[in-house]
Amino acid sequence: MDLTVVAYVVYLLISVGLTVWVARTLSQNGRIFLADVLQGNEKLADAVNHLLVVGFYLVNLGFVALYLKAADAVTDARGLFEALSVKIGVVLLVLGVMHLANVYVLNKIRRRGAMEREHVPPVPPQGWTGQAGSNPWAAPAAGPAGA
Repeated sequence: MDLTVVAYVVYLLISVGLTVWVARTLSQNGRIFLADVLQGNEKLADAVNHLLVVGFYLVNLGFVALYLKAADAVTDARGLFEALSVKIGVVLLVLGVMHLANVYVLNKIRRRGAMEREHVPPVPPQGWTGQAGSNPWAAPAAGPAGA
């Protein structure tokens, strides 16, 4: 059997397995985080979680498929391990970058929501503190001379 084909099969098995494992882990553990980001809306958190998992699968499996082709033919066991280590290493880096990007965006959304909740005044504004008809941006009037 051609070692290049063996490299393809091993690469696909490991890459797809890693993608499925990471997606399941993110889905299970990210649900709580999403519920917090979405202020306890469980149905919306589940829906967003599912959409993120589908997008994660599409991007990562698409990358795995595009990165399948080997630049050189694999002729020996050493070449097999070298080709696999490069390909799987790149897939792991892409999975890690995707994970960090998801966490970064969700954390930004979570912080924005927390800031909006903190900036709501405890009492609604009751009126303007300046004098009616005066320009609040005008320079202060000059005081009495010699004062």
